[in-house]
Amino acid sequence: MSSNDELTVPQQELVHAWQDALPEWLKPGDQALVYGDIAHKDTLLVQIQSAGRQNLEFDFKVKYVDSREIDIQLSDVERDGQTVDERTEEMQSLIADYRRHLHECAQALHPVTRA
Repeated sequence: MSSNDELTVPQQELVHAWQDALPEWLKPGDQALVYGDIAHKDTLLVQIQSAGRQNLEFDFKVKYVDSREIDIQLSDVERDGQTVDERTEEMQSLIADYRRHLHECAQALHPVTRA
């Protein structure tokens, strides 16, 4: 990674950009909260609440590798406040969908992160 490709956008500005853009990439009824990771200025914490009666909540860490590329780590999946086994086929499918949506959102925000 070259030094001129580092993420230089202030974390709070990034949080606001993601909070505004992410709903466009999620399914209708899904909700998302985006926070800055206090310990890492290049990392966002994204909590997605799945629409429907399942009461599923997905927690992701989105780390900027550089101004364009992100690394996504799943932190937790909960249903009604209880940790859920994310290894099931259904959960893996939902996680893959949300990871794709996070990547799409990051791509849409390239004009902001390349500033």
